[in-house]
Amino acid sequence: MTRSQQDRCADGLTAVAATEPTPDGPFTIIAGSHVLASGWTADPEGLLALIHPSLRPDRLEEAPRSGTPAALAQALAALEAYYDGELGAPAAVPVLQRSGPFRERAWEVLRGIEPGGLVTYGEYAALCGRPRAVRSAAGACAFNAAALFVPCHRVARSDGSLGGFRYGLAVKESLLAREGAGPTGRGRQ
Repeated sequence: MTRSQQDRCADGLTAVAATEPTPDGPFTIIAGSHVLASGWTADPEGLLALIHPSLRPDRLEEAPRSGTPAALAQALAALEAYYDGELGAPAAVPVLQRSGPFRERAWEVLRGIEPGGLVTYGEYAALCGRPRAVRSAAGACAFNAAALFVPCHRVARSDGSLGGFRYGLAVKESLLAREGAGPTGRGRQ
């Protein structure tokens, strides 16, 4: 997908950022015509660094008080809906990430894991069509810039432990508990 005209200004690619409080801490979203990055942080610059260089905006603006751009407004509404119990709301938000073919496919697969679903890295690799590519599947989770909208928190280790999460295991545990996924029962650490 190419950059949208909505993302371009006379001086290059721009995006807007908004930070909202959530039960799991501050959540920041960076969006142009799509969500480019998001996560449980109050640091938009840290998220900016996660965006693929070909998509990274030249400018980052704070979201206006009124007239919020459409993709950001949709993402903020989905974030609020998620925390109000509409756990599938983030799946409808358009996301744009770039990498190699496997990672892009892996991110699409993550978006298909339903709230409350918890898969192992091995199961995730198989869902991506490459059952032996467990490390590559884990890498897709690690390099996911659009947390919540691309739900990498729904992947765990084969021994049942949660593994890592960019925003901390407490946030991952909270999200899984909210979604009813809970522990896998296989030796969670």
